[in-house]
Amino acid sequence: MKEPAVGQGDGDFFRDPGGEITRGLAALRRGEEGALDSLVPLLYDELRRIARGRLRNERPDHTLDTTALVHESYLRLVNQHGLDPADRPAFFAAASNTMRRILVDHARTRRRAKRGGGEVAIALDEVAPFLSERAIDETLALEDALTQLEAAHPRAAQVFEQRLFGGLEVEEIAAALGISTRTATRDWQTARAWLRVAVGRDLDRS
Repeated sequence: MKEPAVGQGDGDFFRDPGGEITRGLAALRRGEEGALDSLVPLLYDELRRIARGRLRNERPDHTLDTTALVHESYLRLVNQHGLDPADRPAFFAAASNTMRRILVDHARTRRRAKRGGGEVAIALDEVAPFLSERAIDETLALEDALTQLEAAHPRAAQVFEQRLFGGLEVEEIAAALGISTRTATRDWQTARAWLRVAVGRDLDRS
């Protein structure tokens, strides 16, 4: 039996009611203030839903790659809604930020549940394979360090986020941010070195 094309299976399409996501990406590309904050909640539910659909057909110990999920989501959005190619960098920037939030929310949920914190606001069992038990502390330490990095070196934090959570190549990130590949590479190296020290300190205190 031939498998359905991306975005054509039962419930296997990228939902964009009213074109909100498409318009949000265009606003983000134009640099409108608050565009990212408005877009992330829309992508959040979509990425979780697509992850759930993907994991439903995988073996129990499968770990779904966040990069694969982001890229698949982009293809579905293009196929279903004819996304403007110019909005590709905006999508990956927003999706990278969204994946970061999903993983951090999941880690916090797992930690609260482990400590007997009672009912939690967000249940993310469908993305459980993204994080092993031992990765929870590292994920939360990285989030704290990234928040600090954003205050000290905002662009380097953007480069790191899009590289780690979106899976973009340095050349793609450079094009998206309007900087040279050399500058993006330097930011990537700066972020890695900075975060390596910061995360190490957080883990030492945990």
